[in-house]
Amino acid sequence: QLQLVESGGGLVQTGGSLKLSCAASGRTFSSSSMAWFRQAPGKEREFVGAFRWSGAMTYYADSVKGRFTISGDNAKNTMYLQMVSLKPEDTAVYYCAARMTFTTNYYLANWYPYWGQGTQVTVSS
Repeated sequence: QLQLVESGGGLVQTGGSLKLSCAASGRTFSSSSMAWFRQAPGKEREFVGAFRWSGAMTYYADSVKGRFTISGDNAKNTMYLQMVSLKPEDTAVYYCAARMTFTTNYYLANWYPYWGQGTQVTVSS
C-alpha cells in the first residue's frame, strides 16, 4: 500500500508562484517513478511532469517547460512541483501519481496505480 498526500495548492495572481508537495507513505519508493498531472473542468487529464527517483531524472510537458520544476527529497519521501510565472491556463486540480518502476510511457495516466486526492490551483487573470 502506497499513499500519496498532496498539499500547497491555492489562489494566486497571474505571474505568481506556488510550490506543491506530494508526500508518500506506506512503503519505500526510492526506486519508483512519480508524476504530476492536472485536470481542468471539462478537459482531459493532462501530463505535467515526471520524476524518476533513480538518478533524480525529470521530464516535462512542453506547456510547462521553463516554468515548472520537479524535485524529490528522499529523506522526507516527498516530491515537489515548484511553479513560477503562473498563467490562468494553469488553473486545474493537480494530482500526484506513482508507480514502482520507470516506464517510457511516463506521460500516460493509466500507467500509474497510485494517486493522491488532488489539490486545487487557481490562477486569476
